[in-house]
Amino acid sequence: MKYYRTVLVPIRQTLPDRRLSDIPAAVLGELSSSGIADPVPAHARIAIGVGSRGISQIDVIVRAVVDFWRSHGMRPFIFPAMGSHGGGTPEGQASVLAHYGVDERSMGCPVISSFEVISLGRSELGVECFVSRDAWASDGVFLVGRIKWHTSFAGALESGIAKMTAIGLGKLEGARSSHAHARRHGMEAVIRSVAGHTLSTGRVLGGLGILEDAWHHTAEVAVLKSATLMAEEERLLARTKSWMARIPAAAVDVLIIDEIGKNIAGTGMDLKVVNRGAQGQYNPWPEPPTVERIFLRDLSDLSYGNAVGVGLADVAHDRLIRKIDVHAGRVNAVTSGSLATVRTPLHFPSDRECLDLAMGTVGKPEKSEITAVWIHNTLELGAMAVTENLADELRGNPGVVIDGRRFDFDFDSHGNLPAFAG
Repeated sequence: MKYYRTVLVPIRQTLPDRRLSDIPAAVLGELSSSGIADPVPAHARIAIGVGSRGISQIDVIVRAVVDFWRSHGMRPFIFPAMGSHGGGTPEGQASVLAHYGVDERSMGCPVISSFEVISLGRSELGVECFVSRDAWASDGVFLVGRIKWHTSFAGALESGIAKMTAIGLGKLEGARSSHAHARRHGMEAVIRSVAGHTLSTGRVLGGLGILEDAWHHTAEVAVLKSATLMAEEERLLARTKSWMARIPAAAVDVLIIDEIGKNIAGTGMDLKVVNRGAQGQYNPWPEPPTVERIFLRDLSDLSYGNAVGVGLADVAHDRLIRKIDVHAGRVNAVTSGSLATVRTPLHFPSDRECLDLAMGTVGKPEKSEITAVWIHNTLELGAMAVTENLADELRGNPGVVIDGRRFDFDFDSHGNLPAFAG
């Protein structure tokens, strides 16, 4: 039986728009009112760490941070606060930042990318703590990153400035050390242990935490000082978790995703959105929806061939498989210990064949019973398309607007679909 002649309905979620009207002013205001520059001597070199995630308007935010430190007579420079990202090379990490508009010309300060690290000894959990040699040679380290839920573990402290302190600041060696111990102690405990050890040196001034709303807009920025960093981050994480966008259905037979990538999530796709575990577990998270089959259509160019997350899908298009840089994915998977994330799923040269397999293996011989959702990626959940049977379920949901313009899968002569146009 062929399952691809399925009628879809576009829907929109009525998610609150919390975007800041003037991001540079908000950043400068937070930094100025925090007094973070007060104890720093004039002409100090400030190392500003920036990560690899696709943070909205990260170039605008980082430039405002650079301008702040320069306005206080400091000498800032930027370094990639990344573990195994950017293909696992210093040049790749600098290129990641450049693709986000963070380079020497646009920032007005040097960008220094190196994998050289020094050891700060071991934390109370026995984790060896590493830091970038370039950053540690400065007079103070300041990190810029998004505070949000982590895609593969849950806790009061997940992704944010503390995790950057524990892992990104330590580059590849720091990532390897922390992830190795996380198998025994849990990632949150390791982050607290390593970040606490590193912060106790007094060399990390703090960081700028970025909160994004459900539309992926910059909604809030906050300065976190080292002395209270983890406690403040817990508070901010709880807030941003309450803004999280999800797929508004209790159960989905087939989830179609146009793209995955490291710029979208550390695991290529947000595992709490698609309900997968980092070791391949199906539906480990208690929040809906349950998802039976995941079909991945492409890999973001900003992932630099790193297709981590592809192994958690059930089927993938050959266009994604052709873009895989095996080395980049291997470095990431070995560093994190999540080898399942880079396994190669079943794959075919057309969307039609991929959908036939996905829809034909959910245990519903009647085509009309199969539910499907089509999204662009797991960061952009404001608009999506759902099968008619799901649209009927969602009609009473006050957070969903049914567009009503039904459409069939529009396959071309090769059996492929266009990108989702939500």
